[in-house]
Amino acid sequence: MFAFDARESVLVIGLGKSGLASAEVLRARGVRVFATDEKPRDQLDAQIAAVTSLGGAFVAPDEVHEVLKGLTSAVLSPGVPPTSPVVRAVHAANVPVASEVEVAFRLCRAPMVAVTGTKGKSTTTALIGHLLRGCGKTAYVGGNIGNPLVKEVLPATENDWVVAEVSSFQLETIRAFRPRVAVLLNVAPDHLDRYPSMDEYAEAKYRIFANQSMSDFFVGNLDDPRIAQLHWRNGDARVQAHQMWFTLGDRSDATMHLREGMLMYSPVSGDPRPVPLIARDAIPLAGNHNVLNAMAALLTALAIGCKPEALRGAVASFRPMPHRLQEIAQLDGVTYVDDSKSTNPGSVVAALEAYDRPIVLIAGGRAKGTSFAEMGDAIRARAKALVAIGEAAGDIVREAGTTKAVRAATMEEAVREARAIAKPGDVVLLSPGCASFDMFTSAEDRGERFVAAVAGLREHAGA
Repeated sequence: MFAFDARESVLVIGLGKSGLASAEVLRARGVRVFATDEKPRDQLDAQIAAVTSLGGAFVAPDEVHEVLKGLTSAVLSPGVPPTSPVVRAVHAANVPVASEVEVAFRLCRAPMVAVTGTKGKSTTTALIGHLLRGCGKTAYVGGNIGNPLVKEVLPATENDWVVAEVSSFQLETIRAFRPRVAVLLNVAPDHLDRYPSMDEYAEAKYRIFANQSMSDFFVGNLDDPRIAQLHWRNGDARVQAHQMWFTLGDRSDATMHLREGMLMYSPVSGDPRPVPLIARDAIPLAGNHNVLNAMAALLTALAIGCKPEALRGAVASFRPMPHRLQEIAQLDGVTYVDDSKSTNPGSVVAALEAYDRPIVLIAGGRAKGTSFAEMGDAIRARAKALVAIGEAAGDIVREAGTTKAVRAATMEEAVREARAIAKPGDVVLLSPGCASFDMFTSAEDRGERFVAAVAGLREHAGA
């Protein structure tokens, strides 16, 4: 089972970027590939052509039953819920189902780092890859960060490292997936349109360490109550790996903590007394949430064997990723910041707390079953005005209460409204707190439209 070679016949379920990558890799290994997607067929012309060009065959969802008997396994793309009719039919036929990250893990020769959490995954994943390279190691980065993991693992050797961003969706159907280092950043309300409760969402995240042993490492956030309860001192035995903990507080049970503006590290071997590692101000990322992300990345690199002196220089040379608190322009004394990858309310709270200047917030989109109450509290406390967009605009305006609020039908209109409100010294912050699919093709598309709209302001002003 799961040899993924010419003896096997596999159904790829879902033809997004991950599914197409799985089909390509499996076909290159001689696997007989069928592929299906529940979108209307007239929206799948390009995907069907891609599968066919690889030598695979497209099967409509209502035709899947015709190929079930010959299947040895199925590969589930992360956007497809395990409760979909196709997945149910595959399970009913006793065909084992694996996620794309499971396939990648089984094909990977290199040890793997896996990062999950409600927010901060991409930044932390990218930073870990940057730190490892800065310490002279070869690192491949992929997964939910944007490039399918199943392709990134192929060139990696046993002497390299693979750093994977993994989502709760991807973790739902793992079997043998076992990272050498598992990083759990935070667990906050998100995707409650898919999970019946926060407990079930958290359990999906916890699967990241399910197959680890004491020869592996678990890096966890002590400031998150749901994660802190996994600490061995709290009597929870589910984490079998060597535990490394980080916190913004000053705690004796932390491997890394913050003290008087300095990140302090308590070595896991030898003298355990805390030693200064790097100044908080040397981290080139805004907000306390990014200090936590940096701690997680640094602990991961230290667990792998990187030296503190090499890490200091590597941290300083890191640059923010696109659409994640990325400063894109200064116009008439106003700073414009693209945080389009903020897709849940908790990430908006973190973004608002990253600035001590007046903020005009652009927020909204398609809600994911989460409450906007905490986000509304943060808007009232830290934003001078709100420009609301998308399907959730009304709900966010209501929760923002007394904060000055206007609505906009397009991103271009939202930017114009924000500019009209903002004064020199202010920040115009795009941090939606929602999915993008009501108005845009992706969070990246949303951010690029924001960047283009700001560029339009500059051109209009002759700047």
